[in-house]
Amino acid sequence: MNYYIGLSLASGSTMDSGVAVIDEDNKIILIDKLYKMNDVMFFFENFSSLKDSKICVSIPSDRTMLEGKWRVLAKPYQFVSTNKLIPNRDNWTQRHSNRGSEYFKELVARGITVNRFDIYMTRQSMHLNSCYKDRSPADCKFLQQALKYEWGFEDLPVNMMPMSHLEAILGAVLAKEYAKNPDKIDVIYNFRGMDVIDLKENLNISTEVYDFERKLNNHSVLV
Repeated sequence: MNYYIGLSLASGSTMDSGVAVIDEDNKIILIDKLYKMNDVMFFFENFSSLKDSKICVSIPSDRTMLEGKWRVLAKPYQFVSTNKLIPNRDNWTQRHSNRGSEYFKELVARGITVNRFDIYMTRQSMHLNSCYKDRSPADCKFLQQALKYEWGFEDLPVNMMPMSHLEAILGAVLAKEYAKNPDKIDVIYNFRGMDVIDLKENLNISTEVYDFERKLNNHSVLV
């Protein structure tokens, strides 16, 4: 039996990274929190079915930056990196962290299938983005209910789960879809020598919905 592992990798060891393992029937085999990279490495090195697993790891945000509130707000945008008058000290305009990249490349070299994914882009492509504040309790509950009723994870508990667990399930779903339907997956870019993948469209939504959306988009462009 094949297993699909999703890892929602946090920016640092002070925040929890979620890991989820699912099987062919979307049954959750394991779900846990990890903190240090040593914990992540220990998990993969001691997972007995690693050779029979497909892994999808999120790209964490880079939270290192210089002092100042405006830099926090400017972090997601890279326009200032082209301005020679604003020096990019400590690479503070870098949006993504390189945390764990070398270890995941080592797993690939050992014949393990490992891909990366962007949590926010994957939520959009799977139509799992909500109207609530990002990672708020309402957003967390929305994602949990959507995974339960739209993606068949019926064994999810009633009580609210940590967001890192839910994001790890997203990665596991993406790893499964990549193994089952590779033609439905796009490689959107390359990060540190590894492919970042995403769904071309939500596989759980009928094509009629997408046709309707395309018509709306075409109409708005014409107007």
